[in-house]
Amino acid sequence: MKIENEKRAIFYLFVAAVLGGVIGASLVSGRAEANFLTDFFRNFGQGQNGASTSTPAVPLYKPAIDFEGAVVAAVKKASPAVVAITISKNVPIIENCPYNPFSDLPPEFQDFFGGQFYQPCEKGSKLQEVGSGSGFVISSDGLILTNKHVVSDKAASYTVFTNDGKKYDAKVLARDPAQDLALVKINAANLSAVDLGDSDAIQLGQTAIAIGNALGEFRNTVSVGVISGLARDVTASGGSTTERIQGVIQTDAAINPGNSGGPLLNLRGEVIGINTAVVSGAQNIGFALPINKAKRDIESVKKTGEIIVPYLGVRYIGITPDFAKKEKLSIEDGALVRGSEDGPAVQPNSPAAKAGIQAEDIIREVNGKKVSKDKPLGDIIAEFGVGETVSLKIYRAGKEISLQIALGKRPE
Repeated sequence: MKIENEKRAIFYLFVAAVLGGVIGASLVSGRAEANFLTDFFRNFGQGQNGASTSTPAVPLYKPAIDFEGAVVAAVKKASPAVVAITISKNVPIIENCPYNPFSDLPPEFQDFFGGQFYQPCEKGSKLQEVGSGSGFVISSDGLILTNKHVVSDKAASYTVFTNDGKKYDAKVLARDPAQDLALVKINAANLSAVDLGDSDAIQLGQTAIAIGNALGEFRNTVSVGVISGLARDVTASGGSTTERIQGVIQTDAAINPGNSGGPLLNLRGEVIGINTAVVSGAQNIGFALPINKAKRDIESVKKTGEIIVPYLGVRYIGITPDFAKKEKLSIEDGALVRGSEDGPAVQPNSPAAKAGIQAEDIIREVNGKKVSKDKPLGDIIAEFGVGETVSLKIYRAGKEISLQIALGKRPE
């Protein structure tokens, strides 16, 4: 035990001598020998296998800081162009009016019952706010993109509140007859406008930022999530309307009531979608229309003052392998022309009816472009212009036929 203590004492004397020399040298020379001390104590605190016996300090995770900065920058870039849209309508003024329920009786009987009686009655009307939504400025002269269902009531009036609190009367320029999009105009100049991104380039898992007029009360509310799904087909309902929307983006960024029509952004602050619907009762399952679907509408309104959409005139179901197996079809892709509770398979007097398309036909190609789950019939038709003639390859009763069809203008 004595020998061990002597060895330990000699070792500590050696360490003290070394440290004293280093400290003295650093004081005299002014050089960075102090770094040696740091390295010495770090190594001294390690075991034989080099494992640290103390917990090292945890550095800041720089990518998280960069991510937060990118979100803040994207919001700052786009927020000035996000607007709130309020919907106002003349609603009846209901009051309690006196009336006599015994007016058809002789006067002596009326006196017997006596008393005052009242019933609700209408006394004029007043302009009242009945709903709200969101939108965003796409050109500095006051052109605004929003959802069709936000401005669908032709009897209502609309007011836009910009990010700086200014109020403008709004005019609905056009409503897309095929998808949930509309363009609104206000008389203003030098407004901040958004940058439109490329929704065809988005990927699963990338960041998504939603901005809108949440609950019609909290303007420019921001929520952050990811792109959860692509090319979803959903049935959306609101009020008395139900609409099938195809090819939408799914996100878990919270889209609250009132956010409809607001932008869905990427980290560059570019609009990649238009917030349009949520799944009721779910946890943050929302949907946005891809911005590329709106670009054609925007150009159409700028050139013609209206949204002109090419029209074939069929209702169809996109065929998948599972659907083909269930329906015992010999073909696993294409568009099956089939009616529904919304109407017949082929619209009367439509281009499809005039060209001879029939219920249960399977449309496989349009001008050589294959119809598939990833490229549905409606998306392909939208690539052409009104009046343009296209060639359809159709599978009918075991045979393949070709039809030439001049596309029409879709009615509202």
